Amino acid sequence: MTDLPRYEIEDLLRELAPQVLGVLTRRYGDFDTAEDALQEAMLAAATQWPAEGRPENPRGWLIQVAQRRLVDTVRAEVARRNRETATALREVATPVDLSDGLEDRDDTLTLFFLCCHPVLSPASAIALTLRAVGGLTTDEIARAFLLPEATMAQRISRAKKRLAAVDRPFTLPGAESPAALDESGYPEEWRDRVGAVLHVLYLIFTEGHSTTGSALRRNDLSAEAIRLARALHRLLPENSEVTGLLALLLLTDARRAARSGPHGELIPLAEQDRGRWHRATMVEGIRLVTATLPGGLTGPYQIQAAIAALHAQARHAEDTEWDRILLLYSRLERLTPNPMVTLNRAVALAMVHGPQAGLDLADTLDDTLKGSHRLEAVRGHLHEMAGDRPAAIAAYTAAARRTTSVPERDYLTLRAARLRNL
Repeated sequence: MTDLPRYEIEDLLRELAPQVLGVLTRRYGDFDTAEDALQEAMLAAATQWPAEGRPENPRGWLIQVAQRRLVDTVRAEVARRNRETATALREVATPVDLSDGLEDRDDTLTLFFLCCHPVLSPASAIALTLRAVGGLTTDEIARAFLLPEATMAQRISRAKKRLAAVDRPFTLPGAESPAALDESGYPEEWRDRVGAVLHVLYLIFTEGHSTTGSALRRNDLSAEAIRLARALHRLLPENSEVTGLLALLLLTDARRAARSGPHGELIPLAEQDRGRWHRATMVEGIRLVTATLPGGLTGPYQIQAAIAALHAQARHAEDTEWDRILLLYSRLERLTPNPMVTLNRAVALAMVHGPQAGLDLADTLDDTLKGSHRLEAVRGHLHEMAGDRPAAIAAYTAAARRTTSVPERDYLTLRAARLRNL
């Protein structure tokens, strides 16, 4: 046994929880029961380790304790139902043989794929990922999304039931035919499921990045998304999109302190105090995305990270290499046609070829982004660039009416007011 401060024990348990849960779910196939057993094992560890010292093999300790709890649960259920399940029980009661490599195998990836199973909606996948892989409590997740705990508990419960109805939900994509590998050396079916995992992490980050006043116990949602992206990157270090997403999250989060003023007011990128950007995080993000470049820009997260890196490398807003950013947005639009990508390209186009060029492109989005405050906000910015104050005021005002974000509404309203007073 080795001694550790209580906070270090809590951090260790947080790190080990998804690995142990992955072992139990892969072995027994019952996510709900395995999670309950893990919670009991973690409670025992939180109680015993500070007093008795941390075991030499904490992960193995948790697996063994959780397994005993799980077996006790199965035995109680068998007794209650009075069924002839002696054979099944003998199989379930077989202790985990840690010498078979189970101890050394990290099943966190299994949980990522499980939580982002195609049968689950994005909302359910987010909740389950934060619960199973992030180790957050239902109450923490509910508070982060400003929902009642009962509502979030129902969402997680429904997700588990959906998975329980799936045949072999704990099998990794492509595991049945390991010979079917793509050019990257991964099972062919992994590509889409990895994309789903990345999408969920991006949604978690975006929720935290755009929401104020919803802090979690130790990390807000964006920080939790970064932590999970780091974990996924450790598992799939050669995947350029995994690396790209982690780089994108880091580069975006590095600007957090400069995004708002002393009264919580929104500060746009061009007006931010770049001295407040977190330099070490910027450097890490740039290093990560740069490492993917020899293989070419092949994925949307990798391209977005490259765009974020160009912004990060500009010491002043006027130093931004907008011509390169425009090329990257054009490439991103070809790869993943999306009206929001086109809107971003309109801004880059205006910075390179003038505001009218950007406005002309933005006008093509009237149907696809009808009612979007972002389209009107961009129009306001471009009209302001062009010196058309009445049009800019009208666009900013329309955008302020449509946004649901209080900081954005205040910023847009103030922008229009400043133009009126010129």
